[in-house]
Formats: sequence, C-alpha cells, structure tokens
Amino acid sequence: MTANDFLPEEEQPYTVRLEGFEGPLDLLLHLIKKNKLNIADIPIALITEQYLDYLKLMKVLNLDVAGEYLLMAATLLHIKSRMLIPASAEGEEEEAEADPRAELVRRLLEYQKYKEAALELEGRPQLDRDVFVRSAPPEKEEPGEEKVEVGLFELLEAFRKLLERAAVENVHEVALEPVTLEKKVQEILALLQNDKRSRAFHTFFPEGVSRRVIVVTFLAILELVKMKAVRIFQAAPFETIRISPV
Repeated sequence: MTANDFLPEEEQPYTVRLEGFEGPLDLLLHLIKKNKLNIADIPIALITEQYLDYLKLMKVLNLDVAGEYLLMAATLLHIKSRMLIPASAEGEEEEAEADPRAELVRRLLEYQKYKEAALELEGRPQLDRDVFVRSAPPEKEEPGEEKVEVGLFELLEAFRKLLERAAVENVHEVALEPVTLEKKVQEILALLQNDKRSRAFHTFFPEGVSRRVIVVTFLAILELVKMKAVRIFQAAPFETIRISPV
C-alpha cells in the first residue's frame, strides 16, 4: 500500500502503459526525421537532449515508461560522454577508435529496414480486407477523408505545444473543479458522436484551460486510442492532427 491509495478517487494518479505504442528506436527515428538529419551522422548531443525532453513529457503524463526507454537514455548519455573525450595525441595512428555512434546507427538502420518491410507488407491487399470473394454486389461507399496514421511521438509533440500555451494557474487557488479521466473520456466521445465526423486535435483543448485539464484530456485521448474507440490521423504528413470515432 502506498500514500496514493489514500487519495480521493479523482485525485488518484493514472498510468498509461506504452506497450501498444512505439519503442525507443521509433522515438529516435522520429527525432531524426523531425530534424531532417542524416541517420549515419547523428548529432548525438541534440538527439540526446530531445530524447530526454520526451521522457520528461511522459513523466508529466505519468506514462508507464518501459525499461528499454531508460536503457536507451543511458546509452545515449554514454555515447555523448565518449564523444566528448579529446582525440588521441599527435602521431598515434595505431587504430583509430571506432565511432561511438556506430552500433546505434547499425541498430537504427536495421530496425528501419524491418519497419519499412512491415509497412510494405501491411500495404498489400489482404483477403477479406481489400480482396473479397464474389458474393453479393459491393455496396457503394461514400468518399472518406484521406488518413495518414499518427504515432505516439507526434501526439507528444502536439501535447508539448499545448502545454506551452496553457494558462498560468493562480497559486492561491485552492478549490479545483474535479476533472476525472472517466468524465473526459465520455465528453470526448459525446463530441465525436455529435459531429459524426473527425475533429481537429486542438479543438479538444480550448484556449485558457489549465495545465491540469490539458493533461487529463490528453490521457483520455490516449485511453480511447487503446480502447480502439477513436482513430488519430493526418490528411498528410505534418498536417493538422485529427481524431475520428471508430
């Protein structure tokens, strides 16, 4: 039993597990793509700083960060410290020390290769999904929105921007309106059911709301994704993130 067990239900910390989302190599690939970097020549100081920033965001959300994320953070810090060591003294050309980033680059390239292969296989027609045995005439479908799936790290980036514009809370405020995860989940579902179509991600976070409301709303969206009740997508890469009911 911990001290948290004695908190009121609406004050209990809520943990979201990341098992259904991406791993640390996905985060590194996301940062490399976001910064338009050469994967074979990673500026390790920049990537390490941004990687640790994402871990801080996960901590703010009380996300259950797997040990592999922390192991990768330690690996990045180790590589960074090795790269800060001055080069060998003059004349010592015995065996140039291997680039500390080499093993990480190898893992990233290998992971990227398998990930692209998996996406290519996923894009192939599948029986009963894209290819159907002749039975009844196919029904006409209304044209839908173009959808590019959005990953966890794109969501975290959008969340970071929301926190930056969050209203400054008054420190003397004592009574807070209870904001529970369950209530937010129901509110989001109601908004989506009323609209019948997708809504822009930022519309769930009105101007002037507190940091607390932003965090709970974001957690509610993650929970709905895990429940497969909503789908998060973009019309094209780097376009507005949208949410639609499933």
